[in-house]
Amino acid sequence: MAQSPAPITWNSRLTFILAATGSAVGLGNIWKFPYITGENGGGAFVLVYLACILLIGIPVMIAEIMAGRAGRTDPAHSMAALARESKATPAWGLIGGLGMLAGLMIMMFYSVVAGWALDYVWQSITGGYGDSAESIEAHFNTLLSSDSQQLLWHTLFAAITAAVVAAGVTRGIGRAVDILMPTLLLFMVMLVVYAFVKGDFAAGMHFMFDADFSKLSGEAILVAMGHAFFTLSLGMGAIMAYGAYFPGHASIGKTVLAIAAMDTVIALMAGAAMFPLVFANDLTPGQGPGLMFVTLPIAFSQIEGGAFFGSIFFILVSIAALSSSISLIEPGVAWMEKRGLKRPIATLMLAGVAWVGGYFSIHYGAVFNALDYITANIMLPLGGLFIALFVGWVMPAQRTLYESGMAGGPAYRSWRFVLRYIAPIGILVVFINSFL
Repeated sequence: MAQSPAPITWNSRLTFILAATGSAVGLGNIWKFPYITGENGGGAFVLVYLACILLIGIPVMIAEIMAGRAGRTDPAHSMAALARESKATPAWGLIGGLGMLAGLMIMMFYSVVAGWALDYVWQSITGGYGDSAESIEAHFNTLLSSDSQQLLWHTLFAAITAAVVAAGVTRGIGRAVDILMPTLLLFMVMLVVYAFVKGDFAAGMHFMFDADFSKLSGEAILVAMGHAFFTLSLGMGAIMAYGAYFPGHASIGKTVLAIAAMDTVIALMAGAAMFPLVFANDLTPGQGPGLMFVTLPIAFSQIEGGAFFGSIFFILVSIAALSSSISLIEPGVAWMEKRGLKRPIATLMLAGVAWVGGYFSIHYGAVFNALDYITANIMLPLGGLFIALFVGWVMPAQRTLYESGMAGGPAYRSWRFVLRYIAPIGILVVFINSFL
């Protein structure tokens, strides 16, 4: 009797950590985290964000990896199989499907923003975005108004993502993250050192870490909670799909702590690289989304060596975007492989769908905004909520204890309590707030 082929796994636990960290580290860390910190008062916001990572992000990430490793296939099939094993309705498989759809929808607009970063890599190298505040702001506005230019960069980014995913889990994604993540960390360290030398580092650190809770509004707390959830790539099937390739029976808890720590450190380093330059040039830290594409280029244009380090910065942003984008379509590709399609064909089909979505996002701003809102405020919170409920309440405790790799005791009991009670309440608060 023929034996089933051994499941595909990452080359090592370190590769899994790099892949999952790459999925988590993206535009949310380097683009969004610094500007929402600037908009919401700095240090107090950072503290709330870290608390949300601990109480919501880490427990749900453990649950999602656990479901992926237990199922050893794409999110939809994994959830359905685990539901049957737990004698629950197979409708739980729809949660995996929801996550895969969310990832594909995110890719539709994510690729457009990543395309802006690619444009800025080129403009930084050539000095094309200008050397004055007026010319830099005008360049960004010109880019946003040029459908053909955005489409060019969007297409290039989507093609690079597809090439990596089509090459496979070990030869494509594994090798890519083994190179991309150390490079990203190296570039980030270079930029922090540059900010320390050329920027007002003391002002930047005071802004990020001095906790003034009088500036912390209820809305800021909800933003911190939502971003903690989004930044770890939870609820979109990516972490569950990567968990299906988790090697051996190593402790998921320790692995997730390493991933969350790396993700958080990179987000804080992004702030440490940006805010000193912003304050040194008397710019506004609460600039909003324009912080990366307008405020920082202005700062780079006014500092010695700014052209070189500006290029390094936007290369770093592009690397972070790529490490995340490959995880956005991988769950869908794994699902199509399960149904008999070859990986290159499945990748081409999903990348093509994402490209079409990006085309409409570029030409119709309402499509871009709708994709962003629906995924971030509805689909991801729902996906994370149902994963927490399924693993916390439906899967047998003995099964979760075995899959977690924990030895039982206080660590396991604490995780299970937080997953069953605290995390769902936190996610529900974010979800309900999106409708108010």
